[in-house]
Order: sequence, then C-alpha cells, then structure tokens
Amino acid sequence: MGEERAGRIVEEALKFVAVCSANPGAGLVPSRIVDEGWHALIVHTAMYADLCERLGGRFIHHAPGYAPTNYGPAVLDRTRETIGALGWEVDAELWVAPSDESLVSVAAKCQHSDDSGPIVTIPKPKPKGVV
Repeated sequence: MGEERAGRIVEEALKFVAVCSANPGAGLVPSRIVDEGWHALIVHTAMYADLCERLGGRFIHHAPGYAPTNYGPAVLDRTRETIGALGWEVDAELWVAPSDESLVSVAAKCQHSDDSGPIVTIPKPKPKGVV
C-alpha cells in the first residue's frame, strides 16, 4: 500500500483511539480497515502507551477475535458520529462495512463488535470503590 493511503489509515486509527479515550464504555469499534492502522500503532508499545496517556490518560486495549457475522452497522455509525462530535472529519472511504473492503487488503482477522459480541474494545468501567 502507498504511503498516502497508509497515513490516512493511521490517522483514522488515531482518531479512534482518541474517541475511545474520551468516551469510556461507549462500545465504539473501528472498521476493519481502521483496525489495520490501530494494529500498526499497538506494535510500537512504548509509543502507543504514551499516545494513550496524551489522548486522555486511558490505555485503550485491543481484544482480538474474529466473527465475520458479528457486524452491526449501527455500531460503526455510532463510532463515526462520535468522532465527528469531537470535531474531526471521518475519512468515510476507510469506515466501511467488512464486506466493502476493496480499498485495502485487510490482513488482520479482527471483527470488532459492541458489548453483545465476543470482542469488547474498551474495558468495562470498574464498579465504584474498586481499585
């Protein structure tokens, strides 16, 4: 993939991490294309930890899994809307359904879902009083 396209994907992944940090427990999910950019960030562990700290102080965990039937358009819509609400423009070409990934070859076998599926991208908040 070209540098320009890779940069766009990583930029959307940065938006995703920031919006997750600002909205704990919201059940936000990346598209599979944006997830590729998230993976690129995560493997640089020290930089990723610092990034999470700068974006809101919460480490945003990634829980991999794959269930291609576990896709809900409303969850992806909610994520895009939440990114927009923070003032960023969403690169719509990269936030597509798993069945419409012709823009890039998606290597990771991840299919994120809200809390109803096997993958939860944002840790559930701890009950009050639990440290």
